[in-house]
Amino acid sequence: MTIRVVMAGATGWVGKALVAAIAREADLALAGAVSRSAAGQDAGTASGGEPVGIAVAATLEEALATPSDVVIDYTKPNIVKANTLAAIAAGRHVVIGTSGLGADDYAEIDAAARAGGVGVIAAGNFSITATLLKRFALMAAKYVPDVEIIDYAKATKPDAPSGTARELAEAIAEMRLPSTATPQADVLGIKETRGAGVGSGGGVQVHAVRLPSFILSCEALFGLPDERLTIRHDAGSSPAPYVAGTLLAVRKVATVKGLVRGLDTLID
Repeated sequence: MTIRVVMAGATGWVGKALVAAIAREADLALAGAVSRSAAGQDAGTASGGEPVGIAVAATLEEALATPSDVVIDYTKPNIVKANTLAAIAAGRHVVIGTSGLGADDYAEIDAAARAGGVGVIAAGNFSITATLLKRFALMAAKYVPDVEIIDYAKATKPDAPSGTARELAEAIAEMRLPSTATPQADVLGIKETRGAGVGSGGGVQVHAVRLPSFILSCEALFGLPDERLTIRHDAGSSPAPYVAGTLLAVRKVATVKGLVRGLDTLID
């Protein structure tokens, strides 16, 4: 059975690579593409490749007029939630690769997906090595109570923290041991320099660094008396690492109901 896919953010960094990848896969078919800046163009040529016979739509609503099964969203933080809810309302499964959503947003998406009987898979990072960062950090958090996260990205990244860091912090916060660090409320001086608590129970402190030359890096720092552990993921300059994980989610999303967060829930 062929899975018909709508690519929202078709001319973005990852979107371009996904348009080409979908065209190569025998069990997938590009049913629609969305990019306001490239509306009316062939989706293949607009993404830098060969023509695929699908015209780019200016809006997701326009693309949803054509029958499809799954919407992939790699758009922007201020667009992704509305896109996801619109796709769910139209009876489509959704794969979310866009960052910027918080716990309340995901709860709303989960409720809508369950009510609509569709699946949503969201990941802060669809690369296998970033998924392993999360897995290894969760293993360490069972034994080391003190952990903080440093989130690096390019200077122009609009959201902070990144989806990778946010998902990691929220997952660690759910199962971490009590921290021995001075609570942020008791910090003297400028409290904000201690970062932001992300996740439940006060959360895990996350520090977002935005500088030129970084693409995306995420570092989990664990500390015990007289010893430290650093687990770090660095993204390269190509979107290729995100393609395989996203396509795995496309193939799996119809098997879930409601929201599933993290590629780590699928790789086993």
